[in-house]
Amino acid sequence: MPNNYFQFKQFTVQQEKAALKVSTDSCLFGAWIAGEVRSKKYEVRSGSNTLTTHHSPLTILDIGAGTGLLMLMLAQKYDALIDGIEIDEPSYQQAEENIEASIWKERLQLFHADVKQFSFSKKYDLIISNPPFYEGDLKSGTANRNVAMHDEGLKLDELIRIVNDNLTDDGSFAVLLPYVRTERMIELAEGYNLHLRTHIQVKQTVKHGYFRSMLLFSKTTTEPVVEELAVKDENNEYTTQFVNLLKDYYLYL
Repeated sequence: MPNNYFQFKQFTVQQEKAALKVSTDSCLFGAWIAGEVRSKKYEVRSGSNTLTTHHSPLTILDIGAGTGLLMLMLAQKYDALIDGIEIDEPSYQQAEENIEASIWKERLQLFHADVKQFSFSKKYDLIISNPPFYEGDLKSGTANRNVAMHDEGLKLDELIRIVNDNLTDDGSFAVLLPYVRTERMIELAEGYNLHLRTHIQVKQTVKHGYFRSMLLFSKTTTEPVVEELAVKDENNEYTTQFVNLLKDYYLYL
C-alpha cells in the first residue's frame, strides 16, 4: 500500500483520502513546469493602460488538483496566486488540508466544483492539468478513482476548451498525458490556436520506450522543442536530468 503521506523538503502531502496518490511522473511534471515557465515573459495592462512585463506567472490554475501537489510545487517557486479546482470531494478535502498546512496558504485557493460548470473570476497566466488518463481502458470498481484516472469526468476536448476560455492572451498551458494521447492533444489544441511550444518525451528508464508526455502550449506560433527525459539510468539510479529537476523538492536528492 502507498504511504499515507509524502514528505517533501518544504511541504508534506497527505494522501490517504485522495483518489490518486503522489506519483513520480506527477512530481516530475510539477518540477518541469516550475522551471519551464520561468523563461517566458508575461504582460499585464493596468487600468491606466500601462503595460508591465513580468518574468513569472502571476496567476496559475490547476485543473484537477487532486492532493494539491502541483499547487504546492509551484507555490514553492513562484509568488503567484494559485487556484485549483477538484470535483472529487475526498480529494478536495485532502488538498484543503495540505494547503492549510503549508506556508503558502494565503495565496492558494481551492474550489470544490465541476470545472465544466464553473465560472472563474479571472484569467490565468498559466494553466496546468494532469487530466484523466485512460480513455476507454479497463476501469476500477471505485467511482472516484474512475473519474480521476479515466475521462468519465473530463474529456480532452472539454479540457482544451476550458483552458482556452480561461487563459490570458500571452498565457501558457501545460499538461501531463500518456504518450499515446499526445497527438490527439496537439490536434485539439491547434483547433483553439494553442500551439505546441515544448514536448518532453518521458521514459521510465533509458531502456524503455516513452510512456508519458509533458506538453507546453501557448498562443504564439513557434518551432516546438522536442526532448526526451528518462527517470532512471541503466543502473536503475535517477538520471542527472531527473535529479536536477527534483533536487529542490525530494528529501534525499
